Amino acid sequence: MTARIRALLRLFAIQASWNYERMQGIGMGYAAAPLLEGLKTTAPGRYAEAVARSAEYFNCHPYLAGVAVGALARTEEDGVPGPLIQRLRTALCGPLGALGDQVFWAGLLPALMALTMVAVAGGAGAWAVVSFLIVFNGVRLATAWWGLRTGLETGLQVAGAMQRSWLPRVGSWLGPAAGFLVGFAVPASGGYLLRGAPTGALASTLGIAIVGIVLFHRLPAMVTALRYGLALVGAALLWLWLVP
Repeated sequence: MTARIRALLRLFAIQASWNYERMQGIGMGYAAAPLLEGLKTTAPGRYAEAVARSAEYFNCHPYLAGVAVGALARTEEDGVPGPLIQRLRTALCGPLGALGDQVFWAGLLPALMALTMVAVAGGAGAWAVVSFLIVFNGVRLATAWWGLRTGLETGLQVAGAMQRSWLPRVGSWLGPAAGFLVGFAVPASGGYLLRGAPTGALASTLGIAIVGIVLFHRLPAMVTALRYGLALVGAALLWLWLVP
C-alpha cells in the first residue's frame, strides 16, 4: 500500500483524537506519518522535527484536512525552514475551515438531505436514503483524495491552488441551491407525512423555494439552509395549531 493511500485512509480518523489542546493536531500527525517516512533516508536529522511539527495544534474542516496534510508534508520534503512551515500551518486553518463549512455543512449536506426528503415523499422509499449515503460519502472520499493530491503537488503554493480550484465556485452556488431545495422539500415532506392536512398547492411550494433562494442572495450572512428549514418547520407547526 502506497504512502498516499495510507495517508488517505488515516484522514477518515482525523477527528478520533480531537482534544481542546491540539484540536485535530494529533490526527493530522497520524495522517501525515506515512508521507514523512521518506525523510528517514533523505534527511534523518529532520525526520523527528517534522513528525513533531505535524502533530501540533491544527483545526479546520475535517473534509479538507487532506489539503493541509499534503501541503505540509511537501514542505517538509522540500526542506522549507520550520518557522515558515509553522506560519503556513497557522494560515491554513481559517480558510480551510470556512470553505469546508460553506461547501459541505451549508451547501452539499442540506441540499442532499432536501433531495432525499423529496424523493421519499415521491415514493422512492429506502432507496432515497441509500442513494444519499452513497453520494455524500462518495463526494467525501473524492474530496479527500483531491485535497491530499493537491497539497502534495503545490506545497507552499497551496493557497493559490485552492483559490483557483473548483471549491470556491461550487461553494458560491451550493448555498442558494440548498436554500431552494430545502424550501421545496419542507412542504413536500409535510404533505407526505400529514396526508389530508392543508399543505397548499404546487405553486405555493415553488413559491416557498423561490423565497429561500432570494433570501440567500439578499441576506447571506443571516439566512442559511438550516435556519430557513427550521423556520419553515416552525411556521408549519404554528399553522396546524392555529387552523382547525
